[in-house]
Amino acid sequence: MSEAIHAGNAPKAVGLYPHARRVGRMLYLSGIGPRDARNNSIPGNVHDDDGRLIGYDIVKQCHSVFANVRAVLEASGAGWDDLVDVTVYLTDMAADFRHYNAVWAEYFPDAEKAPCRTTLGITALPTPIAIELKCLAVLPEGK
Repeated sequence: MSEAIHAGNAPKAVGLYPHARRVGRMLYLSGIGPRDARNNSIPGNVHDDDGRLIGYDIVKQCHSVFANVRAVLEASGAGWDDLVDVTVYLTDMAADFRHYNAVWAEYFPDAEKAPCRTTLGITALPTPIAIELKCLAVLPEGK
């Protein structure tokens, strides 16, 4: 049996799926992007006068995606220390990995306590974002 979790402080999913699903003490988060939960904007995106995306700030998107992951974890009764595995999707590995890696170190300064991580370079995500995280957590006993 599993429980769907919808986090009120995270942006709405772009499809028909929950933010996370709990199975026993395991917590599986859906892909989480950097969209702002208040207005669905994408922090750091730059558009021309015609509304076309012409650039983005990966550091702003990284901080926003971490805030969204935190919101889903908290809505699930979990926290940073409960993360055990993170898959990172970057649309421009060559340009963005070092910036992402620096932001990661702000949130997880101790490699011994950090979750496992895999980073993949991909060609696109479903919305005009440059990063998405897929996370797995183990909830504390009794939660």
